Amino acid sequence: MSLSAADAKRNALVLSAAQAIIGSANPVALSVGGLVGYGLLGQDKSLATAPVTAFIFGMAVGALPAAALVRAVGQRNGFLTGTIVTALGGIVATMALLHSNFWLFAGALAILGVGNSFVQQFRFAAADNAPHEFKARAISFVLAGGVVTALLGPQIVIFTRELLQPVMFAGSFASIIVLAAVGAAILMFLRQPSKNAQSSGAAQLPARPLGEIVSEPRFLAAMICGVGSYALMSFVMTGAPLAMVGCGFTTDEATLGISWHVMAMFGPSFFTGRLIQRFGAETIVAIGLGLLIMCAVVALSGIELWQFWTALILLGIGWNFGFIGATAIVSETYRPSEKGKVQGFHDLVLFSSVAFASLMAGATYNAWGWDMLNWIVFPVCFVCIAALAVVTYSRKRKLA
Repeated sequence: MSLSAADAKRNALVLSAAQAIIGSANPVALSVGGLVGYGLLGQDKSLATAPVTAFIFGMAVGALPAAALVRAVGQRNGFLTGTIVTALGGIVATMALLHSNFWLFAGALAILGVGNSFVQQFRFAAADNAPHEFKARAISFVLAGGVVTALLGPQIVIFTRELLQPVMFAGSFASIIVLAAVGAAILMFLRQPSKNAQSSGAAQLPARPLGEIVSEPRFLAAMICGVGSYALMSFVMTGAPLAMVGCGFTTDEATLGISWHVMAMFGPSFFTGRLIQRFGAETIVAIGLGLLIMCAVVALSGIELWQFWTALILLGIGWNFGFIGATAIVSETYRPSEKGKVQGFHDLVLFSSVAFASLMAGATYNAWGWDMLNWIVFPVCFVCIAALAVVTYSRKRKLA
């Protein structure tokens, strides 16, 4: 049984606020993880980005355990456990920097990645107990918290990087402990359905095997579109700063382009849910994929600064529509008794793919250049559109 519309909206707002605060650990780790790794290594700097890879790896590995724990102990207790993991990552990272230990720092970022896997469950949690007509908006509310994250994370780095001098950035990772504590306080306001509500209706239906659920055409199409949107966003975004600097633009211009991109990723979340409610999730996903194609077209049209920035903005909006729409579809494909394993499996596949895409972006750029990064967008989008079209056509035939 769902929460009332008022309680569902309250939960979505609580989770959005928690996403904004706890999720700010993400840009802290990603923005300076490589720099810290570079500084901790000796002459051989080839492993400088290993801590960032460890963060994404931890996020992928933590997906299934995080979903299972939330399912076993409830959303509030599960997410509070996640804040403890995040705080632990902040503590270990700070100690690693104070002792100049590279591998301990990489392990700390893996712990932070596991903590972030709980944050990734917020969007599903907002939708799970919401009335059907509010599910897409609930997901959108949570991701809107990313706007604050995009602004807060970099500012935390700027104001705390010299806090524990002479060790640069140790204060930034120590601040993650505070973020986790504030996030935990926010999560205490999360409401859950009563036990009677949870044990009634659809929750009584037996859980199907995972293989049966993930082989359903609608789930597969949604996961393909969600993974495709997110992986392409990571792939192109990772390569864009390299391409901009390679074309003679300054690092400040490249950074500003990424800032516009991040705002484009999360800004539309304030109305994406309403668009899904009005036009349907499949339509919004298709528009998102179309915007990703437009991003590639603009990027291939030239190498002026406005072309890079416009492409990155289109990339962000396309990700927002594609990912939120696909998540809304996924949330409708499982029963309450199945949500833990389905959500965990989905995010394991999702963030493993994102990690691979991020890793391959640099290799692709170094081997074939900026143009090839964008040419790859077309076949991936066409596969996603084809999967979406097949499922949409099949549903219309059944309803006819």
